[in-house]
Amino acid sequence: MVVSVLEEMRIRSLGVIEDAVVELSPGFTAVTGETGAGKTMVVTSLGLLLGGRADPALVRIGSKSASVEGRISLPADSAVAVRAEEAGAELDDGALLISRTVSAEGRSRAFVGGRAVPVGLLGELADELVAVHGQTDQQGLLRPARQREALDRYAGDAVAVPLAKYGAAYRRLREVAAELDELTTRARERAQEADLLRFGLEEVAAAEPVAGEDVELAAEAERLGHAEALASAAAIAHAAMAGNPEDPEGVDAGALVAGAQRALDAVRSHDPALAALAERLGEIGILLGDVAGELAGYADNLDADPLRLAAVEERRSVLAHLTRKYGGDINEVLAWAEDSTARLGELEGDDDRIAELAAERDALRGELGDLAQALTDARTEAAERFGQAVTTELAELAMPHARVSVAIRQADDAEGIEVGGRLVAFGATGADEVELQLAPHPGAPARPIAKGASGGELSRVMLAVEVVFAGSDPVPTYLFDEVDAGVGGKAAVEVGRRLARLARTAQVVVVTHLPQVAAFADRQLLVEKTNDGSVTRSGVKVLEGDERVRELSRMLAGLEDSELGRAHAEELLAAAREGR
Repeated sequence: MVVSVLEEMRIRSLGVIEDAVVELSPGFTAVTGETGAGKTMVVTSLGLLLGGRADPALVRIGSKSASVEGRISLPADSAVAVRAEEAGAELDDGALLISRTVSAEGRSRAFVGGRAVPVGLLGELADELVAVHGQTDQQGLLRPARQREALDRYAGDAVAVPLAKYGAAYRRLREVAAELDELTTRARERAQEADLLRFGLEEVAAAEPVAGEDVELAAEAERLGHAEALASAAAIAHAAMAGNPEDPEGVDAGALVAGAQRALDAVRSHDPALAALAERLGEIGILLGDVAGELAGYADNLDADPLRLAAVEERRSVLAHLTRKYGGDINEVLAWAEDSTARLGELEGDDDRIAELAAERDALRGELGDLAQALTDARTEAAERFGQAVTTELAELAMPHARVSVAIRQADDAEGIEVGGRLVAFGATGADEVELQLAPHPGAPARPIAKGASGGELSRVMLAVEVVFAGSDPVPTYLFDEVDAGVGGKAAVEVGRRLARLARTAQVVVVTHLPQVAAFADRQLLVEKTNDGSVTRSGVKVLEGDERVRELSRMLAGLEDSELGRAHAEELLAAAREGR
């Protein structure tokens, strides 16, 4: 089932195309036309939408710029839709609009979902949308990473099950290795930290501070340092309120208040208001007596012992030493000591933790070694089946002597670790690097497919690969340019049949000269050229019914209205419908 579809493209002022709309089928679309009509511009247009190089020579003569717009239907949760929305794009009724403009001066601009974006974003989206196979533009399965991913999907559960286990173990190994590295590489710093904490805790323990002790001692030191002044002031205040026994004639506050109260008591019965004032004077007299008594006791209890003052100051000095180093006051010092005790416990447990992590790391390495070997074995078995299947396909595509194989070797970017006396390379997806190789004829060495075939052969090889991988590779749209180069007769029919088979699970667009290929298409587009004597223009037209028969007749016999050609074209269409 096709989940993403390139519905249409609009091309303006690009090469020989002045203004054309290319309506594509969700299945198999064939693009045909006479040589020089501009079929290649369809491929070029798609290349621009995919972030390809903007060549100002593509701009139609007399125009200021060329533009290509594409409409792609997408599921809302697809990776492309998510990435586009991250860039600020908006979907239009489930479709993503992409456009690219190229000025005659060479400036290029890209838009996705109505938002201007860097051209590089088009390339990112293209990786998930379209695989191009042509004479000069090869993408998709030519990348080793894509080849490995596709082979894993082709292998099915034989690879998927150990790969999932491997992935979980690999991620855990990275976590363990990172923690172990942090503990061992910082061992000196952590040891120094532990020593400092021990020293500080010993200082605090030796001082035995008590919460709030520094505040109490500060108050006591202040009192002892001014004992004489405090005692003198208390004596004077006491004499003012209670009188001086050595001065019988002196006047004190208590006697004055008592005299006032006696004067009021003599007449208080005549006025309740005056009686209330007399009551208040009585209360004042009692309060004065209490204060006088406390002043006498304060003076008697005041200790002006210089030895005690010295002891207090010495203790304050010890506490001040702690607060300078470990906190603003003794309460903060005690909090620091509590936290430091816990931290020291962590640091002193590092040796045990290192031993635990090292043991887990070794166990994980052994497990990964077994899982990596299981992955290699499963991939090797799938690669053998895959190579045979592609080779069989090529035999039907006029390449009877070609042989495709899959080379599986240790990945260059994997981490080599010795396990059980052998070196095992661990990468994020195992120890393997996958490479599709082609031997085009007997005796020829197998080489990477991008280097082992000509342009036309490469397109057929990629067609065979895509057919075998059908349903495994996630790219929803395939574009083949010149896939039929050097092919004719029965082989051409087989090319068309295989393109139709691929279109069962993906969208397929093919630029072709062969009627045998075009006949298998769900939709056929004609790129036709007109000339008014001074300007040459090309347009794109959807062919249906009799128009399609006429175009196939032209492709077969070079004559649109030949009765024999039309009969052959109708027969070809009927055979293609039955042969799908």
